Amino acid sequence: MQKKLKGTLDRPRLYIFKSNKHIYAQIINDNNSKVLTTKSSISPDIRNYIKSSSTKEISELIGTSIAKVCIQQNIKKVVFDRGKKKYHGKIKALADAIRKEGINF
Repeated sequence: MQKKLKGTLDRPRLYIFKSNKHIYAQIINDNNSKVLTTKSSISPDIRNYIKSSSTKEISELIGTSIAKVCIQQNIKKVVFDRGKKKYHGKIKALADAIRKEGINF
């Protein structure tokens, strides 16, 4: 049985969802049940840069853009929630890009 992760106002939850074609990242405050920000491979600002929506480069681009939004909202620490997906490939590339921008988890 997997432990349930919860985000707070001080440390919101960074939820990563990966489908066969796209990857999504959301910053969620579980106390208020509110999504603070979201980025994905179908977001208009990212969709303009891509040819294929399912590459590691796109994951890195999503990671850097959501990290920049977090820094603007004064979020420095998050709880990393990858669901039941393994930590490798696109999810690892996204997480590394977020860490590179200065977000801790």
